[in-house]
Amino acid sequence: MGEAAKNKPGLARRLRKIILIIIGGLIAAYGLEAVLIPNQVSDGGVTGLSIVGSKLFGLPLGVLIGILNLPFIWLGYKQIGKSFAINSVVGIASLAVGTVLMHHVTTIIHGDTLLVTVVGGIILGFGMGLALRNGGALDGIDMLAVLLSKKLPFGTSDLILFLNLFVFIVVSLVFGLKGAILSGIAYFIASKVIHIVEEGLSGSKTFKIITVEPEVMVETIRDRLGRSATYRDAYGGYSHELFKEITCVINRLEESKMKDIIAEIDPNAFVTVYDVAEVKGGSFKKRDIH
Repeated sequence: MGEAAKNKPGLARRLRKIILIIIGGLIAAYGLEAVLIPNQVSDGGVTGLSIVGSKLFGLPLGVLIGILNLPFIWLGYKQIGKSFAINSVVGIASLAVGTVLMHHVTTIIHGDTLLVTVVGGIILGFGMGLALRNGGALDGIDMLAVLLSKKLPFGTSDLILFLNLFVFIVVSLVFGLKGAILSGIAYFIASKVIHIVEEGLSGSKTFKIITVEPEVMVETIRDRLGRSATYRDAYGGYSHELFKEITCVINRLEESKMKDIIAEIDPNAFVTVYDVAEVKGGSFKKRDIH
């Protein structure tokens, strides 16, 4: 009975996250279908490539979003974990289905390029940020950037910019140079809104955790995230009690999962989180967790 009661908050939390990820995907779909696409403005990432493919080959946008994101979902599964991959499947499926359901939705803005890029970028960014905040992604290009950052001498944010530069070159072949520039502006605005909804998305995060369960916490972080962590002694300023402070650096897509681990192992842990612009080498290299 006690175990069932203990599991209920965790189940309710996971269900809430799934619902919010679905809402995020539908909001992003609305931004695409009601604002950006009818005005010949695209998005970045896999969604942008899907929009181009839909225009070129006449295939449903939702189908292309689903198909083109499959290899990136696999990357997310190997590098970040099963729950992130499942959440991303939910988010991407919501985005794909949303574009199908909303394909004939009324366009809310016509012609005004400035308003199109601003409003479209805000709606799109809010939907993507809502999904990321709850442990899922709506676009696979971030996962690819995280993987490449381990193989190449560039930071994650630099690689996201480079990969999207390639996307907008492809966009320019279909929407023209003006369409590509407007798409780039809309994507930039969306990225800033994502920062507001889910703080610190650029770069990595450093978690410092003071907990009464340091060994269990470090083992769980290693098993579920594939991340190593370091210890150091920390003394309470008032009580002079000796604690162990755990330091762990994670990439931006793992933050939600890290918070879940901390809440599960020690809800009363003292946690501080720092933004990190870039991390190279050392213990930041991780192993596959499956």
